[in-house]
Amino acid sequence: MPVDLALYRRQVRVSTQPLVRLSAIDISPDHPQRTIVFLHGYGGHARQWQYQLHRFSDANRVIALDLRGHGQSDKPGGDYSMERILNDIEAALRELEVAGQIVLVGHSFGGAVATEYAVAHPDRVACLILIATAGEFKLNPLYRVLLRFPQSILSAAGPFVRRWLGAPPHVMHAWYHQNLSKWIGWSLFRSVSVPTLVVRGHLDIVFERPHFEEVARTIPNADELDVGASGHMVMLERREAVNRAIERAIERARETWRGESPAAEASFRKGLLQERPWLSHYDEGVPYTVAIPPVPLHYLLRSAAHRFPRKTALIFEGKRIPYRRLQQEVNRFANALRSLGIDRGDRVMLLLPNAPQSVIAFFGVLEAGAAAVFSLPSNDPGQLVRQLRESQARALVTLTQYDSLVQQIRKDLALHESSPLQNIIFTNIADYLPFLKRLGYWFSREKRKRHLIDVPLDATMHFFNRMLYTHSAEPLEVPIAADELAVIHYTGGTTAEPKGVMLSHRNLVANALQTRHWLPDAREGEERFLCVLPFAHSYGLTTALNVPIALGAALILKPLFDVPDTLKTIQRHRPTIFPGVPSMYVAIKDFPGVRRYGIQSIKACISGSAPLPLEVQESFEKLTRGNLVEGYGLTEASPVTHANPMKGKRKVGSIGIPLPSTEACVVDLIKNNEQVGAGQIGELAVRGPQVMLGYWKDPKETGRAFNRSGWLLTGDVAQMDADGYFRIIARKAELWYPEKPGEPAFPRDVEEVLYEIPQVKEAAVVAIANQPVAFVIAQKENISTEAIIAYAKRRLPPDLVPRFVIFVDEFPRTFIGKVIRRELAKRVDQFKSP
Repeated sequence: MPVDLALYRRQVRVSTQPLVRLSAIDISPDHPQRTIVFLHGYGGHARQWQYQLHRFSDANRVIALDLRGHGQSDKPGGDYSMERILNDIEAALRELEVAGQIVLVGHSFGGAVATEYAVAHPDRVACLILIATAGEFKLNPLYRVLLRFPQSILSAAGPFVRRWLGAPPHVMHAWYHQNLSKWIGWSLFRSVSVPTLVVRGHLDIVFERPHFEEVARTIPNADELDVGASGHMVMLERREAVNRAIERAIERARETWRGESPAAEASFRKGLLQERPWLSHYDEGVPYTVAIPPVPLHYLLRSAAHRFPRKTALIFEGKRIPYRRLQQEVNRFANALRSLGIDRGDRVMLLLPNAPQSVIAFFGVLEAGAAAVFSLPSNDPGQLVRQLRESQARALVTLTQYDSLVQQIRKDLALHESSPLQNIIFTNIADYLPFLKRLGYWFSREKRKRHLIDVPLDATMHFFNRMLYTHSAEPLEVPIAADELAVIHYTGGTTAEPKGVMLSHRNLVANALQTRHWLPDAREGEERFLCVLPFAHSYGLTTALNVPIALGAALILKPLFDVPDTLKTIQRHRPTIFPGVPSMYVAIKDFPGVRRYGIQSIKACISGSAPLPLEVQESFEKLTRGNLVEGYGLTEASPVTHANPMKGKRKVGSIGIPLPSTEACVVDLIKNNEQVGAGQIGELAVRGPQVMLGYWKDPKETGRAFNRSGWLLTGDVAQMDADGYFRIIARKAELWYPEKPGEPAFPRDVEEVLYEIPQVKEAAVVAIANQPVAFVIAQKENISTEAIIAYAKRRLPPDLVPRFVIFVDEFPRTFIGKVIRRELAKRVDQFKSP
């Protein structure tokens, strides 16, 4: 699957006197089978290996170097001798911590360099592959004349040759006179002792034909492949043939990267499948592991803006913002934050719906070196104050319509000396509407009144749009490590008080790429995501923001989920991917006349946050003709850890299988360090690069979240079957033990019986002092507490019969629809036993 090579760029120091750094594209998944190193030729660069890097990076560590003076490497004057180049390569491999043997691939004069290295270090090279390599490199007479010109003339020609040469003229001049013109490799070829493959094309006329044809005959026992109709850039012009040739050469090589036999390698892969049985159920094109680039999260946006500058990034109520402009707005906001004193490591709270300002503010906060704290306007003021104080946020970005809420928060904060909140940044929802809609918006007295600030402004209050256009659009270059804090997300708090989950840049980049690879048919720069999941929720942040940005997709932003409005948006903008929750899919499929809104444009959906009923899945897929699969995640894992395959085997009632680079197991409910076998019930535990740093300023809870082996304990009771598919049964905090320890009871056991009663619309069971208590939303027909308990007595063991039945009009829920059971438990004291 194509990967964005720019994200995997690293600078490696190969010399200190003078300081010289090489640029390396280094893609390394978990458990790589081998390491493949690619060397470009004279005037080339690392990206010329793009097709090979894409093809081999799923299972291997692949490294492509920009050699000294080429590509993005440093371009010093002076020494460009073969000895210097070989020392550079050895130093780069050492800095990159490449251990064991490598497969070494060289193109053109890069093949000469590779041959020199293989002869000097035969124990390090498992296989040598030479592509369009000659025994002598005699340039065309015209080129030789040009290289005799003075440096000043060659430098003046630089802008004209920049597009097709990977090195400036002064480097080309030095490489040629110090290296290329002197190199004759016939005797060296006879000294090659490692397995070798020579690949060439018969239309190659860059150098003299005999100098290509004699290479394979000179190297002892070398294999040769003439790919036919290709010129000098064989790996670009005949990439599939070259890829197949590399595969065959690697298979024939006797030693693997670990110094083991191919049989041992096969045994290793078999063991991996036994340990992770789910891998055999991955869709074609989904890798076992994903190489995580060591970059901050906002580099995903930078990369998309570089690759797709004119493509639409955001669509908001009909207004389109291309990636180039989005990146400029982000740069302006980052510069504005720095002008307010926001520094690296500070926190900024975002209290915003899905709108362009939310995207700009989020990536602007990250680019400024700060961390984003997400919260929801639906939270009560006391909760917001607690989160602001806990996170020590120095700035708050919110809508003008929340001004009274902000005033209340500021009054509450004034009672506490520990609050560092210094700046409030207001934005108006109308600022990014199309012109006609904005005009109508301001002519509407009701809308204008609702969105105007009613409180007096002071020096700590700022307007978002004014800040943007008084600051530079130049990017900030704040040094940010991948393991630094990027986001604080507060948990949903369904069974306990919300905790601040610390997610690093690496966590979020990893989960974006893991989820992106779960969609192997997704086309970069072509998809359109329907973004109704709030970015303030970790599931929305990853699936509705970071994944589409990583794909260079268009984000169709919706601040609220309103079924008629959402369907009109689908009809107008034709989204292709729709991450959501089951209640959204239910509401859409049940809407009268839904087919006329063109929802068949949707080809892929991942459902999370709650179980996905089979009937909903089948009905929605029939309407869209796309794939709707159930997944699973938790805030502490950024959040996605499991999903059913988009095209492969899907199991009813299952959350699916772990994503690439994710491990999962079921551990004993009491002894959480002991794994249980397939089919047994226990607590779901996960490991992977998406797992959190910990809870904000809560080391005690962080310690409880992990077992001694470093597995994140999810708090969900689960089963894994023999195929590696997982099923969630309940939250561990919801269990109770009516009789013996080790034999828990589950709310679901009681709830399913209550749902059998026709008059029961919804039911939720909580345990108080090991006694079940049922909360019921009744249908219009009357039913008594006594009737429900009598029915339960007929269908349930005595210890599972509800002690109380409490009728309510509605359940307290999170904004994505989960019942907040801890709030229900607080109501029990208000009632007496019947």
